[in-house]
Amino acid sequence: MNSTSPDLTPEDALRLNVLLAGDLLAVRIDEGARTLHGLTARGEARVLLNPVGRSERYFMRVRELLGGHALDSPGGYPVHLRCWTRMGHSSPKNLEVLLKLGEPEAVLAVAYAPTLTDELARRAWWALPTMEMARVMLACPAVREGAMGKVLVDYLIEHLPFEEDPVAAMNTVRVVLATGLVEPEACDLLWRKARRRPHYLIGFLESRPDYLPDEPPRVLPAELTQDAPAARLLARCCTGSGQAYLKAAELVLEKPLTHETAYLLLDLLGGYFREEGNVADIDGFPAEAAALAALSRLNASVAEPILTRTTAVGPLMRRHLEPLFAPIIANINILRGV
Repeated sequence: MNSTSPDLTPEDALRLNVLLAGDLLAVRIDEGARTLHGLTARGEARVLLNPVGRSERYFMRVRELLGGHALDSPGGYPVHLRCWTRMGHSSPKNLEVLLKLGEPEAVLAVAYAPTLTDELARRAWWALPTMEMARVMLACPAVREGAMGKVLVDYLIEHLPFEEDPVAAMNTVRVVLATGLVEPEACDLLWRKARRRPHYLIGFLESRPDYLPDEPPRVLPAELTQDAPAARLLARCCTGSGQAYLKAAELVLEKPLTHETAYLLLDLLGGYFREEGNVADIDGFPAEAAALAALSRLNASVAEPILTRTTAVGPLMRRHLEPLFAPIIANINILRGV
């Protein structure tokens, strides 16, 4: 549909309708530069706009034209607002429409859609290249395994130093490590940075618990047999990677920045120590057996009585958590042999 609002200048209306008549794949509007960018099969096209009257009202009219054309409805702008949620969980064909509306919220709806494809991710990324978009789209297997996976991972790693929100930074590291697409050199650099930013370590504890840069292993006595779950778990903790895991977990426990960090760490620790099944006694190692049993019972709920009563973060939150975390650190140190 090529209907247009009388508030658009004739020149702008003509240029926009010519663009819309072609093979338009996505739209991005830069109101500051008064420019509409269009992604087509042949590349990028630009339409320089000349607003008259109030600028925000003029760009609303532009979006009405885009919505009317994409949705084949004269009231395109209000119609697409009502349809985003429904269409965002529909077919890839419907998702294509959302990318032609010039609305960041619509592009984000595409990123969250379970039917997202690698090609749609490419178009969405062109329309809205942000850290949030990259994190969201990498949660989709089709994107991780497609051409866009490495593009998004590299972008997140490059821009991670500029992420000021510690929770967003933590989730960025978690996302990129979970993809398995991080180059070894970049992974080593992330690990070194994580020693100064313990919230980065959450991603390593979550995705690479047995593949961490080795600490010196803890030597096990020859008489320890490994035919029981607890013995196998203790042996895992005593490897170089296991000792690195324990040391990294202790660093996060000493400096958790936010509630999210604390909750996630406790869930990860409990999962690590439950992987071998029920932890029973280990003959000759009562302290280690007790530590393993205590750590295997951890989960986010053990911190809820503390954290649900405070909004504190940083050092103040750590003081609130000290009665809970001090015994956990003590048990970790037993397994580290320190």
